[in-house]
Amino acid sequence: MSFTVLVPARLASTRLPDKPLADIAGVPMVARVAQRAAQSGAARVVVAADHASILAACHTHGVEAILTRQDHPSGSDRLAEACEQLGLDGDAVVVNVQGDEPLIDPALIDAVAAALLARPDAAMSTAVHAIDSVADYLNPNVVKAVLDAQGNALYFSRAPIPWWRDGAAPGVPPVQLPSPAPLRHIGIYGYRAGFVRRFPSLPPSPLETIEALEQLRALWHGHRIAVHVSDAAPGPGVDTPEDLARVRALFGAAN
Repeated sequence: MSFTVLVPARLASTRLPDKPLADIAGVPMVARVAQRAAQSGAARVVVAADHASILAACHTHGVEAILTRQDHPSGSDRLAEACEQLGLDGDAVVVNVQGDEPLIDPALIDAVAAALLARPDAAMSTAVHAIDSVADYLNPNVVKAVLDAQGNALYFSRAPIPWWRDGAAPGVPPVQLPSPAPLRHIGIYGYRAGFVRRFPSLPPSPLETIEALEQLRALWHGHRIAVHVSDAAPGPGVDTPEDLARVRALFGAAN
């Protein structure tokens, strides 16, 4: 199994300024992410940075990094440029690991890559895990996914799907989950490099605009997304100062 991990890293963050450079037990967060990704089966791990300070931090800690444009509208556009800079073959498999996931499980990275490598008919892969609380099922910030019999994504939504028609009285929130359990989307993606390069040129779909979920663009245009069902939820990501404090405490407890 041969694949490349790309970690897009953007310096600007409204909720946590200079997030990629946030210190976690003496190492900047983006380098922590790359170090975790290097524990997977990836042949290469590369940070796609938008600022020289990220590039310098990565090089200080022995992490390969390239400088990409600052004006990319999304992480997908940054990935497309990175694939071009690295000269990746169109059939090469790339796993996009978010730069704010310092506790990502290397086995999950391998599973997402394997899901795509096993499915030549799919352009992308991703991961989900079973939801175990009604609160998460109803939370619009928790993205849900439904799959077909072959493990392809049928749809992603912020709404509670599938909706259990008989699980509650009309207008009353359910108090228990449907069975089988609904699935929570995990924000990690595998791509074929050729598809990554084409993706930014695909017109955004109405569903993507409504749900604010970029992966719906691929489904809208008829591309299959193979889905790995994980047995466990991923480690906590970092979006806020509170998240950062939680992750720092976990690293401190482990060392």
